[in-house]
Amino acid sequence: MTTAHAGIASGVFSVTAHDRVVFGVPAGEAVVHEAARYDAARVFVTSTRSLAKMSDGPLQQLERALGARHAGTYAAVSSHSPREDVVAGANAARAAKADLLVAVGGGSVIDATKAMQLCLWLGLDTADAMEPYCVGFERTKLSPVVPPPDAVRMVSVSTTLSASEFTENAGITQSKTNTKQSFKHRLFAPRSVILDPAATLDTPEWLLSCTGIRSVDHAMEGYCNAQASLATEALSLQGLRLLAQALPAIKREPAELSHRLRAQMGMWQAIAPLAAGVPTGASHGIGYVLGGTFGVPHGHTSCVMLPAVLQWNAAVNGERQKALAAAMGATDRPAHALAKELIAGLDQPTSQRDVGITRDKLDEIATRALSYHPVQVNPRPIKTKADVLEILDIAW
Repeated sequence: MTTAHAGIASGVFSVTAHDRVVFGVPAGEAVVHEAARYDAARVFVTSTRSLAKMSDGPLQQLERALGARHAGTYAAVSSHSPREDVVAGANAARAAKADLLVAVGGGSVIDATKAMQLCLWLGLDTADAMEPYCVGFERTKLSPVVPPPDAVRMVSVSTTLSASEFTENAGITQSKTNTKQSFKHRLFAPRSVILDPAATLDTPEWLLSCTGIRSVDHAMEGYCNAQASLATEALSLQGLRLLAQALPAIKREPAELSHRLRAQMGMWQAIAPLAAGVPTGASHGIGYVLGGTFGVPHGHTSCVMLPAVLQWNAAVNGERQKALAAAMGATDRPAHALAKELIAGLDQPTSQRDVGITRDKLDEIATRALSYHPVQVNPRPIKTKADVLEILDIAW
C-alpha cells in the first residue's frame, strides 16, 4: 500500500467475488435462473443428513426445481466441515462432472462447498492433499491456489443466519489435530447468494437463533476492531440493529417471512465489514477452540463468549461500545448486558457450563486460543494465557 495522506484515515475495503445477491425469491426458482445465467447443465448439490431426511424441505424442493440440470447430491457434511467430508463431496462432484455447485444449508455446508472448489480446481482427492493450502497455526507457509480457466464455482442457499456465504474464507476442521483451519481464495465466495426466508422455515428454532447471534457477534466484533473505518462502521451498526429487532420477532411470530428476511439482511450487513477485511476478536478466536476442538456448535460459541469478551474489552473500548448499545435500543445499559439479555431471551446458552465445557478444559482452551489470529488482534491486547483465562472465567 502507498503512503496515506497525512491527517486522514486510510485503509482497504476488499470487494468479494459475488456476481449478485438474490433476496425474497423462492430458492428453487432463483437457483434455476442463476444456473441458466451461468449456462450450467450439471448442477451438483451439497447439504446435510438432517436436510436430506426431510420429505419436502429446502433440499428436496431445490432438487425438484432443478429437474434435468440436477447432476447429483452429496448430503453428508458434518458440523464444522471436516476435511474428510470436503474431499468426499468433491470426489462425488467430480464423478458427476459438475459444472456448478449449490450449497443448501448453514455455515458448515457452505464452508465445505467452498473448500470443495479447491479440491476440484487442483485435483485434490485426499484430506492430506489439502494440507499445503490451509492457513492454520500449524503452518507458517502457504502454497498459492491457482484456479483453472474453467474453475467450477458455487451458488449458496442459506438455511441459517451464519453468513458464511458472504466471505471468501472456508473454515475447515483438521480431524487429526481437532483444530479449525482456514482455506481462502477470492473465488471461493459464491457467485450468487440466494436469501430466501422460506428456506429457513424448517430450520430448528435453536439453530436459527444461535446462528443469528453469530451474526450479532460479527457486527459487534467488526465494529470494535481497530481496522473498522467509515466504510464499515455503518454496516456493522445497521446489521446489529436489524438483527436485534428481527431475532425476537421471529421467536414471537415464527411463520412471518418478513421477520426472517430482515434477519437475513441484517446478517448480510453485519458480515460485510469482515468480508471486506476487518478482523474479528477474541469471541471468534476462542470460539474456534470451543467448536473445532470440543464440538460446540458455531452459534453457541458466540452465545457463550460474546458477552464475556465485550465485558473484558470494555476496559479499553467502553466508550465505543456505547454505539452498539444504541443500535440495540438502550443507550443507558452496557453492550455486554444487552447481548446477554438478547441471547437469554432466545433461550440460548449463556455460559460455558451450558454447552458442556468443564473447568478442567479451560487451561487447554486458553492455550489453544492464543494461536488464533482473532485472539491476537483483539481490541484489548491478549498477551498471555492468563488473559484468556480471565475471559473464560467471566464466561464460565
